[in-house]
Amino acid sequence: MPIWNPWHGCKKISPGCAHCYVYRRDESIGKDASIVTKTNDYDLPLKKNRQGEYKMTPDDGVVFACMTSDFFLDEADEWRDGIWDIIRERSDLEFFIITKRIHRFMDCIPADWGDGWDNVTICSTCENQDRADYRLPILLEAPIKHRNIISEPMLGELDIEKYLETGLIENVTCGGESGPSARPLDFRWIREVRRQCVRTGVSFTFKQTGAVFIKDGKTYHIDRSQQLLQAQKSGYSYIPSMGMANRIAYTLPDRRDLFQRLARSGFRSRFHLTKTDKKYIIEKGVETIRRHAEDFVDKKLAPENPVNDGKQTPMKGHPVFIAQHATACCCRGCLEKWHNIPSGKILNNDERRYIVDVLMDWINRETKQ
Repeated sequence: MPIWNPWHGCKKISPGCAHCYVYRRDESIGKDASIVTKTNDYDLPLKKNRQGEYKMTPDDGVVFACMTSDFFLDEADEWRDGIWDIIRERSDLEFFIITKRIHRFMDCIPADWGDGWDNVTICSTCENQDRADYRLPILLEAPIKHRNIISEPMLGELDIEKYLETGLIENVTCGGESGPSARPLDFRWIREVRRQCVRTGVSFTFKQTGAVFIKDGKTYHIDRSQQLLQAQKSGYSYIPSMGMANRIAYTLPDRRDLFQRLARSGFRSRFHLTKTDKKYIIEKGVETIRRHAEDFVDKKLAPENPVNDGKQTPMKGHPVFIAQHATACCCRGCLEKWHNIPSGKILNNDERRYIVDVLMDWINRETKQ
């Protein structure tokens, strides 16, 4: 992963900047990171070896630009045209630009930008909902061929599904914050954005846990050397149709504990079978109802990305529908939240059988009342 820093230094503009690693690193060597300077690597992609060949080649991978600054920083306006010239000349390389200043994008592009360059990906950051709602509409409206989103450090819950539904975002990356003053990352936030990506068919990358990581209500302090590794081991990164969710380890809940938790939920506990539902079960027979449940699970829950996930189960019309809402087996999001079954995977036979057993267990309890 080549890194190209044509200038160094930046100005803090939003909450995600509070504990900037560039500021922290520069301070450790007595340097002021708020001072923006042109670097000796300004023309790095054009440098050649003794044979007259470019030192930087496509085989080296995507070139990440301005990782110790911001590409659209106003202090760098006088240097940026030269950088566009280099990117234009090295059309054989792919360039990745991360920015907190997407609002300056239209003022900073070259005259021949058109609807975007094939070899440039623009990635807007959004550390919280406020920044997402400000920056992402600008990202989507701008003439860009390749768009990404990154929330790192991720500072709270994010609802970005409406932006992902446009089909214009290629990848979302989320991660925690490192350093001695790191703010916590709650795994619930990661799982929810990942579910949004699954539902919209967008790739998702869980980059790192950060130094302070909350999972299942417990806070963990994770050494810097383990933050990337632990995120990778979780298996929560996702690429559509690649079967990556099969790597996620999980444990199905204890049935007794599950029903106790469902009983404590005001929403789940309000579902009950009517006299008409119970009569239907008697007329059809329990085995027929079970076959109906199996069919609903196979068609509406089992796919990697079910059609209209979150809205596919009616609130009435069949005893199994009622049971699905009562037991949180109505969509893949609820299956993950209540039953630990990860979204983004095709349900295997054991998982399908488990869901049907839970549904029938609830139906049997209801018919005895």
